Amino acid sequence: MAHLFIGIDTGGTFTDLVIFQKGKLTVHKVLSTPDDPSRAIVQALESLDVLQCADVIVHGSTVATNAVLEHKGVMTGLITTAGFRDVLEIGRQARPLLYDLQVQKVQPLVPRERRVEVIERLNERGEVLIPLDETSLEEALRILSRAGVSSIAISLLFSFTNPAHERRVAEQARALGFAVSVSSEVLPEFREYERTSTVVLNAYIGPLMDRYLRRLEEILPSKTVLRIMQSNGGSISSQQAQREAARTLLSGPAAGVVGAAFMAEASGYRQVIALDIGGTSTDVALVNGAIVETTAGQVGGYPTRLPMIDIHTIGAGGGSIAWFDPGGALRVGPRSAGAQPGPAAYEQGGTEATVTDANVVLKRLLPETFLGGTMALDVAAAQHVVADIAQQLQTSVEEAALGIIHVINANMEAAIRVVSVEKGCDPRQMTLVAFGGAGPLHACELAMALRIPRVLVPTVPGVLSALGMLVADTRKDYVRTIMLPAEEAQERVCEVVLELEVQGRAALLGEGIDAEQITLERFLDMRYHGQSYELTVPLEDQVAHAVERFHTAHQQRFGYSDSTKAVQVVNVRLKGRGRAAKPELARQEQLSTEEARAVSIHQVGFGSDGGRIAYHQTSVYQRAQLLAGTRLSGPALVLQYDTTTVIPPGWWGWIDEVGNLVLEQKEEEC
Repeated sequence: MAHLFIGIDTGGTFTDLVIFQKGKLTVHKVLSTPDDPSRAIVQALESLDVLQCADVIVHGSTVATNAVLEHKGVMTGLITTAGFRDVLEIGRQARPLLYDLQVQKVQPLVPRERRVEVIERLNERGEVLIPLDETSLEEALRILSRAGVSSIAISLLFSFTNPAHERRVAEQARALGFAVSVSSEVLPEFREYERTSTVVLNAYIGPLMDRYLRRLEEILPSKTVLRIMQSNGGSISSQQAQREAARTLLSGPAAGVVGAAFMAEASGYRQVIALDIGGTSTDVALVNGAIVETTAGQVGGYPTRLPMIDIHTIGAGGGSIAWFDPGGALRVGPRSAGAQPGPAAYEQGGTEATVTDANVVLKRLLPETFLGGTMALDVAAAQHVVADIAQQLQTSVEEAALGIIHVINANMEAAIRVVSVEKGCDPRQMTLVAFGGAGPLHACELAMALRIPRVLVPTVPGVLSALGMLVADTRKDYVRTIMLPAEEAQERVCEVVLELEVQGRAALLGEGIDAEQITLERFLDMRYHGQSYELTVPLEDQVAHAVERFHTAHQQRFGYSDSTKAVQVVNVRLKGRGRAAKPELARQEQLSTEEARAVSIHQVGFGSDGGRIAYHQTSVYQRAQLLAGTRLSGPALVLQYDTTTVIPPGWWGWIDEVGNLVLEQKEEEC
């Protein structure tokens, strides 16, 4: 019997499923259940009659993300070295907005009364200067117990070079029944503040993820293998996700980037910008030949040094609410209508104008075909809430709707610039891969604003994150700080690489990965002597060759390099991959030469050169009826179950051999 693989992406508004069996993809969407995400998952699996027959489920969850953003994690305590109690609050003292005199710092997840010290001290080489004082440890645990703490983060000075003291503290804490996160296990890397912040995040959300995943495992059949998507674009076992929940903070968005890279490469494009517009947020990432990663990420303002795909997220989506600031200017987002009550057009009680309502008013979303006709849209309700915006703008309802679209597009355009222009990459040389439920609605207008020459809409754009989970490799990440001049680092680098490779290979084999499917990739974090931050470059053989790559990377990222300046090797990194069996995309040998046939014609609102609204006779196509090679011209709407693609006037496109929709501006319009 053919294996049944399922990817599940739990989003703020919808829970998406992609099922792969016998070479066929099936997609499905249900409204999310934020109070208990597993309810929507079970509902979707039962409605498709696959709950009892799934072999592998890869799941991306917002449980960890939402707990941090909404400050709804468990009561957490922190144990640290005497004298370093306040490192979590002091941080780097970097101002997020340099000229904002009223900026407010993000409050630590662990307040001062739950941050306690133990007497001990190591030096930078891991040598014991002051042995661990057991009496101070007992007192620290008593304080946290009286405070009602259920989870403890442990971050002692220089524990990444010698974890002995942390292990003893963890042993005593676990003996008392605390959930424990240890920095030398979660992130054995230098930088005291970032390491402490990362382990606190893990402790703060760990028990929540543990309970959620255990409950999900109880619901699923015992034969079903449950894997969890990580922020780095790979998957891990459910058991590891329960221990290291901080690795899942951006699991859904990361899966979308993996899916975008997979579908774009199938069409022959490797330089792409992934644009994921959902119900509550827009996630943007760069795939510059390979997916760009970072170890300097933040979630809700809290730093994490765990590897993650470099994703820039803003509060802009279909559910983003339009409002007016004190000066009377129209703003959209970041506040969202979410799944409950949702946009007014969803008929669930929404009373504020959203981006989705604006698209309904402009007839870019057709009420009778939304979600394949399974969910009706209330046009009158959408017009009513947008009319409130129009009244304040003293304009028509349609022009107010266009204004909402212009504002949200400007926000998204700025986000794309962050991951492209600000990283030294020219968007005019990229392809914009649009996905998420609302990505194809806005992609062409964003591409025009940024002069991106091409838009690619995958075959299943509305559930691409769920597809990305199916194609994601198993990933293990390891890091070791060595802090040596490059010219002296070769021998030590070789020693550390060998140790990490043994560890990584054993871990992947332990998860049932065949030896021939395992690849180990080596990297070095490097910087010029005296710099504060590093760039990560591949290590293929000699450290000297990595130094050359570092100079090149520094030139691209910052616009200058200095080959005469001393280079320092800070960290050795290893990425262990267990390659996943990718769904084989069917390629059409015979391409159609016909023009697409419209199923209907509608009047749809677009912006004109003067910024006013202009209605165009717009052809409507069903994506399922478009054969490979079929060409179509804008203005047009392309309808499918999981999204609607808007093709503005002056654009044209075609279905390529793998079923992706490729769109470009006509030459005379460029």
